Amino acid sequence: MSDHGSSARAILYAFVANLGIALAKLAAALYTRSGSMLAESIHSFADCGNQVLLYVGLKQSQRPPDAQHPLGYGKLSYFWSFIVALLLFSMGGVFSIYEGWHKLSAHEPLNKPWIALLVLGASIVLESGSLAGCLREIRKLRGGKSLRQWLASTRNAELVVVLGEDVAALVGLVLAMVFVALATLTGNPVFDAIGSIIIGVVLVCVSIFVAVRIKSLIVGRSAEEDLQQAIRHEISNDPAIRKLLNAITLQMGPQVMLAAKVQMAPGLSIEEAVAHINQLEKRIKAQFPEVHWCFMEPDDSD
Repeated sequence: MSDHGSSARAILYAFVANLGIALAKLAAALYTRSGSMLAESIHSFADCGNQVLLYVGLKQSQRPPDAQHPLGYGKLSYFWSFIVALLLFSMGGVFSIYEGWHKLSAHEPLNKPWIALLVLGASIVLESGSLAGCLREIRKLRGGKSLRQWLASTRNAELVVVLGEDVAALVGLVLAMVFVALATLTGNPVFDAIGSIIIGVVLVCVSIFVAVRIKSLIVGRSAEEDLQQAIRHEISNDPAIRKLLNAITLQMGPQVMLAAKVQMAPGLSIEEAVAHINQLEKRIKAQFPEVHWCFMEPDDSD
């Protein structure tokens, strides 16, 4: 299953859902004067922009290698994912906290809050659909791993970001509904302001989690462990290889670079060793399509 295809579909699900939600929330926020609703509308508009940036990064990462970037542009997806995490922190989290703090000192009663509650209920349904679509695409890629294991090991930045956004959005919607309902039942608009602040804190926490996960990919991270083990097994079982001395992988977006140092079986001529290494490189690329660059070095020691 293509990582690019799954990521693009998850981004599309999230964009369509968030655009509809954002417009409905904004209208309800302006009409009801709800701080929680305004925070949620800004969050949803920010998410729409984030999905556009994720899609741009996904497409740019597919550009072929050139003289200036011999290992391609795969890491551009990590850059744009990190930018999205920063926007989620600033435009989503920090703004929501500011709006809630402002409402605490200058709160005003809500106007027809039932409108906000209806919009929030519909938004929860739409956001649940987006989250279900994201989880469906993740399920295609994670194999036998649990979701927690997949999150800890995956190199797919786009799906991590979309999942984080969807979870944050759903939690934020539920919180907004709870606090708007409290403000309605008690007649105290302070609850609405508190809801905005808590939503902001949730968004900040999610953005920090996403940023930490993306940081390791930007710095440079190896391929997933199961792929590394499979590659090592393939090299070690080659009859022309006496010993695998070392193997290094580097994740470049959806693609992987492999560099290995091997000890050849005794008795092989230079020409025979070269032929065996070339065959091994071709076999690895055919068996593991993620490996786009494969460099084998024969040696006696690491």
